[in-house]
Amino acid sequence: MKIALVGYGKMGKTLEIAGMERGHEFPVKITSSSSQEEWDKLKECDVAIEFTRPDAAVSNISRCFELGVPVVVGTTGWMNYMGEIKRICEDLNGTLLYASNFSLGVNLFFEINRLLARLMDGRSEYTVSMKETHHTEKIDAPSGTAINLANDIIANNTLINRWAEGVESHKDILGIKAERLPNVPGTHAIVYESEIDRISIEHLAHSRKGFAVGAIVAAEYIHDKKGVYTMKDVLKIDA
Repeated sequence: MKIALVGYGKMGKTLEIAGMERGHEFPVKITSSSSQEEWDKLKECDVAIEFTRPDAAVSNISRCFELGVPVVVGTTGWMNYMGEIKRICEDLNGTLLYASNFSLGVNLFFEINRLLARLMDGRSEYTVSMKETHHTEKIDAPSGTAINLANDIIANNTLINRWAEGVESHKDILGIKAERLPNVPGTHAIVYESEIDRISIEHLAHSRKGFAVGAIVAAEYIHDKKGVYTMKDVLKIDA
């Protein structure tokens, strides 16, 4: 396939390497200084992959729809606009696949988290907390992955009513601690603790490559489709 990269920072370069290893071409690379003429070259591509900034994502996604190019989006921090983006996608007969995290391992971790939350439902002797660690260049906190994990816990455990960043967990509040350290691809840990024991699950990324490979696999999945998709569709995981 011919893949356009919307965003060509560290993640964009990692995507290019991962995609070339799978036999794909990257004839178009869009940056914040790209002209309309450069954007128009997206029409020559089979799919675009967008990894930029929260304040640019909505505009970038919309432009991909307008150009008729399916788009895989890995930027987080813009979810308040998801309803609007879905409407534009439908109106323009576009294609969107969004994930807070494209790592295949993280998406399996999502399933483990949901199962554990269901198993812990009603067990009031346990308090649940989360810690996520990312590189210092990551703008949003908590991460999109952490928010997804937290929302899944709330949806599957009736004892937890809400999450909050930077606070201690209480019986009905899931506290999330967000750390930003140099050169950390991403770690998410969830802990259920009581007076007598602790149960924990953790996903630790060794590099950006896992995110890149997952995004390329997602691009391969949507390039001939219409509509809105998630990594559940790519991995054939039942809702």
